[in-house]
Amino acid sequence: MVSRQTFAVFCIWILVSAQVAAETAVGWPAYGGSPGGGHFTTAGQIDAGNVRSMEVAWVHRSGDFRVGGVNLLESDSEADSQEARLSPGSFMGTPIVVNDTLYYCTPFNRVFALDPVSGEERWVFDPGVDMSKEPLTNCRGVSSWQDAEKTTGLCSHRIIAGTLDGRIFALDGATGTRCPDFGANGEIDLGEGLTPHEENEYAITSAPAILGDTLITGARIADSYRKEVPSGVVRAYDVRSGAFLWGWNPVPPGAAERDAAGNYVAGTTNVWSTISVDAKRNLVIVPTGNSSPDYYGGDRVSSRDGGGDGNLDYYSSSVVALDGDSGELVWHYQTVHHDIWDYDVPAQPTLVDLEIDGVLRPAVVQVTKMGMTFVLDRETGEPLHPVEERAVPQGGAVPGEYLSPTQPFPLKPEPLHQLGIGPDDAWGFTFWDKGRCRARLEALHTGPIYTPMSLEGTVMYPSVLGGNNWGAPAVDPGRKIMIANTKHMPVVVTLVPREQCADSGPMPQLGSPYCVQMETLMSPLGAPCSAPPWSTLAGVDLESGEILWQIPFGTLRNLAPWPISRMKGGIEMGGPLVTASGLVFIGASFDGFFRAYQTETGEELWRDDLPTSGNSVPMSYMSGGRQFVVIAAGGHFSSPAPKGDFLVAYALPADKIIRN
Repeated sequence: MVSRQTFAVFCIWILVSAQVAAETAVGWPAYGGSPGGGHFTTAGQIDAGNVRSMEVAWVHRSGDFRVGGVNLLESDSEADSQEARLSPGSFMGTPIVVNDTLYYCTPFNRVFALDPVSGEERWVFDPGVDMSKEPLTNCRGVSSWQDAEKTTGLCSHRIIAGTLDGRIFALDGATGTRCPDFGANGEIDLGEGLTPHEENEYAITSAPAILGDTLITGARIADSYRKEVPSGVVRAYDVRSGAFLWGWNPVPPGAAERDAAGNYVAGTTNVWSTISVDAKRNLVIVPTGNSSPDYYGGDRVSSRDGGGDGNLDYYSSSVVALDGDSGELVWHYQTVHHDIWDYDVPAQPTLVDLEIDGVLRPAVVQVTKMGMTFVLDRETGEPLHPVEERAVPQGGAVPGEYLSPTQPFPLKPEPLHQLGIGPDDAWGFTFWDKGRCRARLEALHTGPIYTPMSLEGTVMYPSVLGGNNWGAPAVDPGRKIMIANTKHMPVVVTLVPREQCADSGPMPQLGSPYCVQMETLMSPLGAPCSAPPWSTLAGVDLESGEILWQIPFGTLRNLAPWPISRMKGGIEMGGPLVTASGLVFIGASFDGFFRAYQTETGEELWRDDLPTSGNSVPMSYMSGGRQFVVIAAGGHFSSPAPKGDFLVAYALPADKIIRN
């Protein structure tokens, strides 16, 4: 007979086990935390009261990173010579956690499965990408699909991974084995259906979206390389078989999506960033870039292989909702008309329900490179906060270009970035370098946002980097607060007549009258010519549209000598994570710190020194009764920080964990 004491102990054990099991159930099933983004976790073990106790729990290193730009005089080896021609690597990956396994991809497109508690490897898959052909290395994430009809066995759980050479793989979640029933030996080639192109013109860099039994993907296109780059078509495939289901090529209404050879019409706007899905409404919501080439649009009005008005800008720089079954257009909203600034929509559309004017509405929150935030009705695409069409500059465009007379400006939320720049905005550490910056601004084309590209050079402020970029935003669905990191760096873009262009360059815009030169507008002392801070972090109330707080983000550590290195508002690239306990976690800053802030106030609560800059978006999950916060720290091709391959997991020490 069991004693009362033994029975009581047994009951306590059952309760504790149930509590631990509940805690371990918090995963991170998709790149953005959910299929609709948001970078939000319900895990709340780490909070404002204990975050200062966080420590490194484990570090995983893949070995996949590239220094790039090696001095040819330092080595005679062929390998070093090849690497010298390639850019440094970028580790932008955000892992997912499904079935108590962590999955992530490296910049070389290898996929790792790890134990989420210890970081120990369970398997690794190498797709065999020839990295010597890839000038940029990047993989933001992988996707997960679980078979509702078969819960066990080979490929009942699949990891879907894209590659820089335009392939998609389906891997068994338990072993990393290719799924034999998917495509040809577990892969599909997205080069099929595209016009002839070089390998580095078409790449999968963002995790494919999963809607039911369908995977949907866009691609990164080298849209500053030539006018006739491959199509920006969005395509859907059966996640079981790899069979093609539908494609949406962003040609204007009435125009043919395919050319006479049966390939998708080239040069259309692409979807390089992360796609969201709304399963309840069967919607695929895509953020589009601009049409090719980026900085000259005089040739975009043409009838290519079909009817319609021929305007290839029709769906560019837009948020577009497609039917998940057919790929047919449901609605679209354009954030920039006739985009010749490369102000493409850079971030995953974030799905959240908001109470606007007393009515709960399904919303899409879209941040932009302009630092503007558009809040749209998810069912219709109509703005939920007022948007105003305003006249924009019309003078100074290059011969052959045309301009949109107006552009949309949301009244709420207010922009997170100053919209334009002029000589009076010149800044410097001293009167001397401030004067030099002013002289440069006076010699260039400046003015309000949407000042056109020019032969003399136009200062973009916000720049092509942002404003906001692919890492933002994070949204707390309970507090209705958006967290967004914003860049404030002026860039000079100059169009050069074709006859004066060099034979090669990163942005030749072949097939157009102009190639492109680009530089950051810097003082002789190496600082941007705009006033600091050069990066900010902000909290925005999405329902009222009010900016709750906006603070300088990061420092100039590792970028400037002391005491200038202590200046706040350094350079950043990456994005934030928000937790149900009211915390914001973000690396991003080139100073190499990983930080935690309070969601509601922006107060910095904690920081730790990463092995190198964490230019990625962190994520969080619960496993084994502990909450982990994980960030990829490997530097960025634009960062002077050392390149690396560190996946770093943080957690509370065991003695700091309090169970309710």
